[in-house]
Amino acid sequence: MDADITIIGAGNLAWHLAPALDNAGYAVREVYSRNPQHARQLTERLYDAQVVETLDFSASPSGIFIICVPDDAIEPVVREMVLPDNALLIHTSGSKPRQVLSFAAAETTGVFYPLQTFSKARRIDFSNIPVFVEADTEETEKTLVKMGKAISRKVVVLNEQQRLALHVAAVFASNFTNHMLRLAHEIAEENNLKPDWLNELIAETVNKVFDLGPEASQTGPARRGDLATLDRHMEFLKENHALAEIYKIISQDILNRD
Repeated sequence: MDADITIIGAGNLAWHLAPALDNAGYAVREVYSRNPQHARQLTERLYDAQVVETLDFSASPSGIFIICVPDDAIEPVVREMVLPDNALLIHTSGSKPRQVLSFAAAETTGVFYPLQTFSKARRIDFSNIPVFVEADTEETEKTLVKMGKAISRKVVVLNEQQRLALHVAAVFASNFTNHMLRLAHEIAEENNLKPDWLNELIAETVNKVFDLGPEASQTGPARRGDLATLDRHMEFLKENHALAEIYKIISQDILNRD
């Protein structure tokens, strides 16, 4: 029988991870959140979990404690936790070192990092999400790999520096891409254009990257070295200095590479 689990946090990641583990035989027994209402909402998605309103887990039935909170909240939570004997304490951050967990008196520690952007309103198939693990001992590593394979088809062991590099790459691939799309929507709306006119272009851009890779897929005036068009775009953006600077930096980087 796999160890029971306590989830600390009830945000976007916990919303998907807790049910995935619960359905895979890792019984989630407890959910803690600074907002008990959020914890209650999450327990309604689970088979037999209860809300706990304190970070004193000394009497907890769980053996695995998974921290699913924002990066800047991990250390304060860890400093406040009281754990039972032989507890395995895990965080799910892509950027925080495993050693931040040393502030708690945990028997053993690890990292369990699913690489995906999570939103409560979006359904996610966890089996397609790669999971990256790090552990303080070989035995803990085996435990985390086993847990990962219970919910995902791809589980990889990474060291701290590799995980940090992956997280930086993910910010470029996801967060920055999303921000660029937001800027594109704003440009369209400010000029009385419909943002959804961009949808097919966006979809083809992503699909082409999957098929050909980003280097072979790059097109546009900077890729062609079309300086006249670049100058025309800069003239269009001259009243928005921040946007013009973003356009200039990215276009110059494309020019430098190609």
